[in-house]
Amino acid sequence: MVDKKKVLIMTADAGFGHRSAANAVAAAIEEKYPDELSYEIINPLDDKRTPAFLRDSQADYTKWVRSVPELYRFGYDASDALVPTALLESSLAVLLNDVMRDILKKSQPDVILSTYPMYAPALTPIFRTKRYRVPLFTSITDLSTVHRLWFHRKVDGCLVPNSLVADLATSYGVDPEKVIITGIPVHPNVVRETRSKNEVRAELGWTPYIPTVLAVGSKRVERMIDTLNIINHFGGPVQLAVVAGKDERLLEEINHFDWHIPAHIYDFVENMPSLMHAADLIICKAGGLIVTESLACGLPMILIDVIPGQETGNAEFATALGAADLAETPIAILENLSHLLQNNQNLLKQRSANAERLGQPRSAYKVAAILHTAVENTPPHAQTSPKKSRRHREQSIQPVLSAESAVWMP
Repeated sequence: MVDKKKVLIMTADAGFGHRSAANAVAAAIEEKYPDELSYEIINPLDDKRTPAFLRDSQADYTKWVRSVPELYRFGYDASDALVPTALLESSLAVLLNDVMRDILKKSQPDVILSTYPMYAPALTPIFRTKRYRVPLFTSITDLSTVHRLWFHRKVDGCLVPNSLVADLATSYGVDPEKVIITGIPVHPNVVRETRSKNEVRAELGWTPYIPTVLAVGSKRVERMIDTLNIINHFGGPVQLAVVAGKDERLLEEINHFDWHIPAHIYDFVENMPSLMHAADLIICKAGGLIVTESLACGLPMILIDVIPGQETGNAEFATALGAADLAETPIAILENLSHLLQNNQNLLKQRSANAERLGQPRSAYKVAAILHTAVENTPPHAQTSPKKSRRHREQSIQPVLSAESAVWMP
């Protein structure tokens, strides 16, 4: 029996997107390479040795973006420059050094995928000093506005969502041979769901054959109560499904609504792809994950909230290419909903076609295939000399990137 190669997936919990991308790739590995690859998902920021301000940054993310969004935007923009990013990379290499060394020692991976931008700067100095030969890839989880920290030059592969981010990567100095367009990984369940909308609605207990709006909230989404109230009094034939996203206040309020339309209320769901396939329209924030999943399902969007910084680009990308509308006031929500549903839903159908054209539902499979190829001929990393590492690098990485990375040599 051949020993399985080990994929280490590093992620974080600042928002849902990084963890969801990691889970999506893991599911694709389980499906496509069960006899060849094993995987482990780790969040280094949860380690007790990680400095408290980095550990707390995950929980504080929601507080900052909701309480002081302009200050968050200022910090995001100020750090997204060459000198601040270089200083941040150097700091992360020191602050996370012990944690990363211990993770590598315990996990003994054959390839690493990071779905969070802080880890590549902390890993590459360890690889240089220890002469490890572990291919390292990053998977970027935003569609347009991407912080410079994501684009670490000493990775084997920079996996990007589209050509816009590919151009951004090369403009920041990443070798074009390392930049691979994969899409943001979405769960394989997006592809597995092949039933019609009405078939899925029947299973979910929803009303068939009427326009169906899916609204997805969380503690990071504002204006959701006003939005739901507008739809509740819209007047036309429509049904609503609401996922509160573990927002206790939102869940309590909507459970006390006097509903005038069919409404299906959920706190949190594990079958979001099924809900998306059953809906005609989604109302949500402009997060990288939910926008990407919606595109993968061919589901048009009304975006009611945009966190300054990385989500600005997500909103601009989806609206500019005709897959979404931006509605930041109650009257704008009403106008958009009316325009989408009138004239036999012509505009809604156009938006749906545009979303389907932009979506990359097989993105997780693409990433899994890249990781699989990267480890096919990779020797045990801890026992290779620098000269041998270079030779094997040419053999094992070239099928993925079409050129030698030459990353780990001092």
